[in-house]
Amino acid sequence: MHDHHTPSGKHPKAAQHLRRRYGASMEQQAEHEQAHRAFGRRDFLKLTGLAAAGGSMMLGSNTLRAFAPGALLSQLALSDCGDRTLVLIRLKGGNDGLNTVILRGNDEYYNIRPTLAVQEPDLWALSQDFGMPNYMQALQPLWEEGKMRVIHNVGYPDANYSHFRSSDIWASASDSNELVATGWIGRWLENELQAFAATPPAAPPALQIGVETNMIFRAVGGNTALSISNPQEFYQIALSGQLYNLSNLGPEPPDRELAFVRTVSNNAFRYSESIRDAYNSASNQADYPDTGLAERLAIVARLIKGKLGSKVYMVTIDGFDTHADQALNHPRLLASVANSVAAFWQDLGAGGQSQNVLAMTFSEFGRTIYENGSLGTDHGTGAPMLVFGDGIGNGFHGTAPDLVNTDQYGDPFYSVDFRDAYSTVLQNWLCLHPDVIQTVLQRPLGNGIAGLLPPSSPPPPLNNPAALLGHHPAESEPGAISIKYSIQSRGQVRLSIMLPNGSALRTLVDEFQERGSYTFHFRPSRFFLAPGEYVYRLETGGRIYQRNLKV
Repeated sequence: MHDHHTPSGKHPKAAQHLRRRYGASMEQQAEHEQAHRAFGRRDFLKLTGLAAAGGSMMLGSNTLRAFAPGALLSQLALSDCGDRTLVLIRLKGGNDGLNTVILRGNDEYYNIRPTLAVQEPDLWALSQDFGMPNYMQALQPLWEEGKMRVIHNVGYPDANYSHFRSSDIWASASDSNELVATGWIGRWLENELQAFAATPPAAPPALQIGVETNMIFRAVGGNTALSISNPQEFYQIALSGQLYNLSNLGPEPPDRELAFVRTVSNNAFRYSESIRDAYNSASNQADYPDTGLAERLAIVARLIKGKLGSKVYMVTIDGFDTHADQALNHPRLLASVANSVAAFWQDLGAGGQSQNVLAMTFSEFGRTIYENGSLGTDHGTGAPMLVFGDGIGNGFHGTAPDLVNTDQYGDPFYSVDFRDAYSTVLQNWLCLHPDVIQTVLQRPLGNGIAGLLPPSSPPPPLNNPAALLGHHPAESEPGAISIKYSIQSRGQVRLSIMLPNGSALRTLVDEFQERGSYTFHFRPSRFFLAPGEYVYRLETGGRIYQRNLKV
C-alpha cells in the first residue's frame, strides 16, 4: 500500500520541490545559514546586563526612566466577559503540522513520508480521521473533557518562507506584501490603555517569558509588554524586586557608570512589586516536566493564580526548524508542549482559574509535506493551531491538508487565515466590539471561525468608556486627516491637538455627544499646524486618551 516512493526513499515528486525557495531548505546551505544568523541576532537580546534595559523592559517610549504606578486609565476588564486571560504559546521555527495532527488512513501521507510518518499503532485517536502521536497523549484528557480544539492548516495568502518575515506577518496581522511596524496585541492594548506611557497601569498589560521581545506586543508608542528573557531573570525580580546586582561594582569610573545605568534600569522596572506580590501569593499545584516551556508556563500559572492582572502572556519553545533528523527532535518538542500544557491546565484548575484562561499555539509556518535528504522537512505553508479552554468543547475547524492537489511548491493550500483566529479570540474571548477589532487587525472584519469559541454573552459593548481608534488620511478631502473615536456613554467630549510637551494648540471638538462612533475631519493647514510631531487628545468621562500625530 505504501509503495509509491523511489528506492532512494524519496517520493517521486519530492525532487522537483525540495530546491525551491531562498533559504527555505538545508540544500540552500549558505542562504539558510545566513537567514538563521539574522533571525538569531534579532532574538538574542540578553547579551549583557544592560540588554533588558534597552529592549526587553520597555513600555511605551519611556526606556531607562523611573515610574510610579498610576491608576488604570481604562480597565482592561470592563467588558462583560469578566477577568479573562489569553496565553499564547509560540512554537518557534515552523512546526511540522502533518506530524502533529495525523491524517489517519491517508495513504499519501505514508507514501510521501516513508521514514517520518507516524504509524497508526503510535497514535491516539482524536477522531476516526485524525490522531496525535502517543508522545502527545498528555493532551488526551483535555480533548475528551471538551477543553481542546484543532484548527487545521492555518496560513495566509502568498506565504513567505523566511523565519524573520513570516514571524513579523503573524505578529503584525498584516498581508505578506505590506510592512507594518506594530503588532495586533500591541494595537489592542494601546487602544485599551491609550495613555499608558504617561500614567502606566498598576500591572503590566502583557508579559512574555522567553527568548525575545516579540513584535506582537509593539504599539505606536512602544512595546506594551514586559519581556523577561528567561525564568532565572524572572526569579531574580520576583525574589529581590531588582534585576541587576549593584553590590559587585567598585568605585572605578567604569563601574560607577555601570552602576548608574543599572540603578536607573532597576528603577524603570516599575512592576517588580506587583509581580513579586502575585508570585509569592500563589503556588504551583501540579507536577511540571523538567523543560523550559514547562518552567515558563508554571510561572504564568502562578501569576494568574496570584491575580497579577495581566491580560496576555506569551511563552516560547524553540527548535521547530527541523531540517535534519526530525524523528529525533520533533517528538521531544511536541511531548514538551503536550506535557507542559497538561500540567498548566491541571495547575490552573486546582487554583480555580482554568475557566478564565484561553491558550493558543501558533508557529510562523509549517513544513514541507515531503521529506528532504537529511531526514527532515523544510519550510512549508500551513500548520494547525491548538486552542485550549474550559467549556469550548472539542472538534475541528478548517479543512485538513490536501496532499495531492498542491501548489507549485508542492505545499497544500491553506484553509484558514490566521487573522480569522485572531478576530474570533478578540470578539468571543476578550469581548471587543467589532469596530475595535477592525481597527486592531487593520482589515475588514471577516466571519471569524464559526464554533471555535462560544459567543460572548451579552453581545459585546464597546469595551472602553471611550476608544480613540486612530487617524488616517481623509478620503473625501485630499490633505485632510480623519480622527475616529467612539464613546460608550453620552457626555461631554473634548478633542484637542497638542504639542508633545502637553501644551494645548487647537480644540477640534468641545460638545456634548451621544453614545456612538464619530469621525472628525480636519486640514492641518487651516489650523495653522506646521509640519512636525503633535498629539491629539480625547477627554471624556473623566478619562484622557491620546495618540501621536505626524503632520
